[in-house]
Amino acid sequence: MPVSPVTPRPGAGHRLAELIRLRTVSALHGEPEQPAVAADFGAFPELLARLYPLAHERLDHEIVDSTGLLFRWRGARTTDPLVLMAHWDVVPAPEDQAAWTAAGWDTDPFAGTEHVLSGEPAVTGRGALDDKGPLVAVLEAVENLLASGFTPEHDVWLVFGGDEEVGGRNAAAISELLRERLRAEQGRDAEPWLVLDEGGAVVPAPLSFVQGTCAMVGLAEKGQAQVRLTVSGAGGHASSPPPGSPIPRLARALRRLERRPFTARLNGTTSAMLGALAPLASGAAGRALPWALRSGTVAARALGAMGGEAAAMVRTTVAQTRLEAGTANNVLPSTASATLDCRIVPGETVAGVLDGIDHRIADPEVKVELLHGHGPSDESPAEGDRFAALGAAVGTSWPGATTVPYLLMAATDSRHFHAWCRHVYRFAPLWMDDDQRASIHGENEWVSVASLERGERFHRDLITGRGGRFPDSAVTAPGGQG
Repeated sequence: MPVSPVTPRPGAGHRLAELIRLRTVSALHGEPEQPAVAADFGAFPELLARLYPLAHERLDHEIVDSTGLLFRWRGARTTDPLVLMAHWDVVPAPEDQAAWTAAGWDTDPFAGTEHVLSGEPAVTGRGALDDKGPLVAVLEAVENLLASGFTPEHDVWLVFGGDEEVGGRNAAAISELLRERLRAEQGRDAEPWLVLDEGGAVVPAPLSFVQGTCAMVGLAEKGQAQVRLTVSGAGGHASSPPPGSPIPRLARALRRLERRPFTARLNGTTSAMLGALAPLASGAAGRALPWALRSGTVAARALGAMGGEAAAMVRTTVAQTRLEAGTANNVLPSTASATLDCRIVPGETVAGVLDGIDHRIADPEVKVELLHGHGPSDESPAEGDRFAALGAAVGTSWPGATTVPYLLMAATDSRHFHAWCRHVYRFAPLWMDDDQRASIHGENEWVSVASLERGERFHRDLITGRGGRFPDSAVTAPGGQG
């Protein structure tokens, strides 16, 4: 991989802090935004232009579907472009001091606080990890390479969605737009060389029997189905409850689902993960893992028995998230309902999950209704030049980390590219220990400045590793601004 003649400009943490101070909290489609939040959505592209002037001067850029930001960095060739993705909307967090203090935040979630944590400079605030921090890592790399005079060998597209947290219509629109443009320019089979979005991260020991630092690169993501269970019956006075009224009947259905989880099966992505982790495994698990991998059933059962995230890698999960029933303490409700959030493993379908729920409940009086759903993504390969390029960039930005494929539990904007792109990966090149991962959509979300700088180096090496041209005399990047 070529050594980039680039001196990154300082101030990445400060630029991230400025972006966090804009409260770009997604509103569900059809719901009104607060006026202040709407103003911050409008201000975000303007702030990006001030913080990253070269990217806005030298790259083609446009707004797609109201809040999707699309940049094209033209290279020597238009074929086999690299697509780098992130999103700039965030989930809600308390906005007044009493509320955020009660919720467990140490600082205002939207203050973009710059301070020292564990002896190193850091930035705290909503979006520091999900996903403004990874967005900054991408733009820092692009800005620094532009300042050095670098021209990529192939086009580089930047895709920044503004509504990922509420379904990702921006990314869906941009995916379709890119598909049309690439195929108009290059033919009907044209597709990106590689698509990279958020997902995995650089983590300590991802499983209890593993030692060492791992860069977890998502090859695929689980599907999702939101399901409502409804039981109807006669209401009435609570003084004489009849048998089989809605609440007890619904409770019985939920108990049956809890007692009969979906079958654990080893999918291709999780098998690839275990194979990559085998050299890092210790103890009895390390000795048993190669044998267990020869029998996928054994490995799947072992992970399923571990519970938590390990079990979620091998089975469709059913989480009971909402209950609704009743209007008064002394009145029997005529209906009771529960909402389930199901995450679907590769190899299973939304329809199959609905059938499985219905079969486990085994009660025709419980209505099973799909509210929303999409199947799991395809599984990108864990071998070949694309995955190797990711591993090489990890090697220079996070020396000593092992690049490991894995299955992402959550949904990302990148799923919209899987319908026509074979090489879609999910990895944010930032350090995230267990506490930091818990802070995503939680409290005290933070990232270290050193992690941002390593993330910048990852993206810079990924871009330059595909070839390109620096000027004869290297130009270093300017000092910090913004």
